[in-house]
Amino acid sequence: MNSKQTLLDREMFVQALRYMGEDDLLYLNRMVVERLNLLAQARSTVQLAQFAEGDRVEFTTNDGAVKQGTVIRLNKKTASLLTDDGQNWKVSPALLRKQAQA
Repeated sequence: MNSKQTLLDREMFVQALRYMGEDDLLYLNRMVVERLNLLAQARSTVQLAQFAEGDRVEFTTNDGAVKQGTVIRLNKKTASLLTDDGQNWKVSPALLRKQAQA
């Protein structure tokens, strides 16, 4: 679809929203949330496919510390890691970086 067609479709959609009742809006909301969840799951699956059990990885924690470890399991949305300091972590694949091979 070209950008002009997309813009026109959006404008028509906005106009349609103005006339929807509460039940229709709640239904539409459920559909939008389901679609967003599906897209997020697909993105996560693609990101997880970059890793395999046994890969050496690193990530930065919320407090800025860089942790290094090994992927021990790939879950539905996260990778389970055993860090070099013996901690277990479940980390989003978007936050992981493969370590360079020595």
